[in-house]
Amino acid sequence: MAIDLSNLVTESRNHNSENIDTLSTFDMLKVINNEDKKVPLAVEKALPEIAQLVDKVAIAFSQGGRLIYCGAGTSGRLGILDASECPPTYGTPHDMVIGLIAGGHKAILQAVENAEDNIQLGEQDLRQLNFNEKDVLVGIAASGRTPYVIGALNYAKSLGATTGAISCNPESPIAQIADIAITPIVGAEVVTGSSRMKAGTAQKLILNMITTAAMIKIGKVFGNLMVDVEATNAKLVERQVRIVMQATECERAIAEQALSQCQRHCKTAILMILANVDAQQAAQMLNQNKGFIRKALE
Repeated sequence: MAIDLSNLVTESRNHNSENIDTLSTFDMLKVINNEDKKVPLAVEKALPEIAQLVDKVAIAFSQGGRLIYCGAGTSGRLGILDASECPPTYGTPHDMVIGLIAGGHKAILQAVENAEDNIQLGEQDLRQLNFNEKDVLVGIAASGRTPYVIGALNYAKSLGATTGAISCNPESPIAQIADIAITPIVGAEVVTGSSRMKAGTAQKLILNMITTAAMIKIGKVFGNLMVDVEATNAKLVERQVRIVMQATECERAIAEQALSQCQRHCKTAILMILANVDAQQAAQMLNQNKGFIRKALE
C-alpha cells in the first residue's frame, strides 16, 4: 500500500531553494544557512513541552529509571549520539541513557531494509532492555509516523511509563500517542525529503537540551561546570584540573593534589577545597546530599 506523504511539512517543497542547483557554491550555502537560522526559533516555541519532559526525565533518574531514545535512520542515529555522549560528559552509567535504532547496530552505519516499517520491532527492542514503568521513552521521528517508533511508544504506554515524542509535523501519530509531544515546525527542507537537515538539527538541539538540563537537575553541574567528568583520556584529565581550579579559584598544584587524594573524583576534589575537608569527609557530604555540591556546602 502506498504511503501518503503529501500532507507532511517535512516532505513539502521549499520555494526558497527551488533553483539551488543553478547557484554558485557560495549562494548555495547562503540558502542553506538562511534556512538553518529558522531552526532555533522553531525549537524555542517548543520549550514548554521540552521543560515538561526534562522534569520527568530528572525524576526518573533520581528514582533509578532510565531515558531511552528510539528512532529510525537519522532520528535513531541522533538518539544514539546523544546517549553515547552522556557517560564521558557526566560520568553516568552506560545504561542510564540508551539510544535504540530500527535495525540495530548495523543500521547506525547503513540503512537496514524495512526495519523502520516493523511495528513489532519497537516493542521487541524495549523488551530486550527490560523496559519498565520507571523508565522514560522518547520516540524520535521527523515525519512523526514511523511504525517502529509507534510500536515502541504504544508498548511503553501500556506499562505506564512516561512517553515523549519529537517530530517536525503537526498532529503527527507519535505526537498523539505520547504523553508529551515536542513538535518544532521547521518547514520544508532545502533538499526535498532530506529530513536529516533542518529536522535533524532541531532534533539534535532538543536531545542536547533534554540530557543537559536533566543532568543539571540531578546535580552533575556546579555553576556551569560539568563536575562529574571522568578522566578517560589526556584531554579529560586536563579538563578535570581546570574545572576544579575554576570551581574553587585555587592554584593548579592544589587542584591536582585534591584530585590525586580522591581517585580523581572531580566533585569530591571541589568539595574538599571549598569546605576544607579531607576526601573521606567530602565523599560522605556528597553522599548525604545526593551528589549536589551546593547542598553539601550548605
